[in-house]
Amino acid sequence: MLTKSRPLVVTEKQICREGASFVTRSLVAGGLPTATRNAIIQLDKMTDQAKRNNSMPFEKVRPRKVSAVAAEQLISAIKAGMFPVGSKLPSEFELAEEMGVSRPSIREALSALQAVGLIASHPGSGNYVLKIPSIDEEQDAPHLIETEAGCLEVMEARSVLEPPVAAYVARKHSPEEVAALKRVLEKMREEARKGDFPTYFEADKAFHRGLVDAAHNHLITEAVIPLVDTMDQTLYREFTHHYYLKNVADLEQVVDVHCDIISAIEQSKPELAAEKVQEHWRRMREIWEA
Repeated sequence: MLTKSRPLVVTEKQICREGASFVTRSLVAGGLPTATRNAIIQLDKMTDQAKRNNSMPFEKVRPRKVSAVAAEQLISAIKAGMFPVGSKLPSEFELAEEMGVSRPSIREALSALQAVGLIASHPGSGNYVLKIPSIDEEQDAPHLIETEAGCLEVMEARSVLEPPVAAYVARKHSPEEVAALKRVLEKMREEARKGDFPTYFEADKAFHRGLVDAAHNHLITEAVIPLVDTMDQTLYREFTHHYYLKNVADLEQVVDVHCDIISAIEQSKPELAAEKVQEHWRRMREIWEA
């Protein structure tokens, strides 16, 4: 025996409290034809999705690097005419004091401005404005800082992972591998004497890659080679060139450190090999923080 279906009653209060999905459940419970029920359910899903997509016009807020903000302030000051083309920027110390940030953050900001061609660094003299950035150019330096690994991050990571690799190679190297590293070292010394930073830097990178390859362990290679390849990053190169390897004397001193690394490996002294690599990064870190 069929029973009469009760009339569907949905109050305004229930709709306000429960929303569209309540209406859908109520309609389905009211015994509507299948096609009608399916159409209502589909419409309900589309409505809810549209609400989620258009509910708020916001994006996730991400923390910014201090050096990127410092770079933006420098660019704004240049665009405002505070530092015309050809003028000298305040010293790192003055900028750090004025902005309330560390000198390493200022160095990274200045390195970014140098990398995109807005300023030039003259050793012993300071940083000078080369041009006023266009609207399209004014975000280049901050974008560079935000998208590349920071110089300090690179130094910290490599100082943790590369010394054990040198120790490992010192335990299991072959004469051929040492000879290959020595050839790269001679290339480094040759370019250092000429003061050819770009070519020297490529040889330096080849040395560190060769050291990792000499471990003959694909897991070590996969872990450490990406760190070595950060030497290709613009910011890292700018910092290294203008602060760590400023002249021929600096280049030759770093070559000597690499000689000590090879000597320790050749003598099968793993602890000494690790210490010499650590010394390399310790010296660079001290210059970064000076």
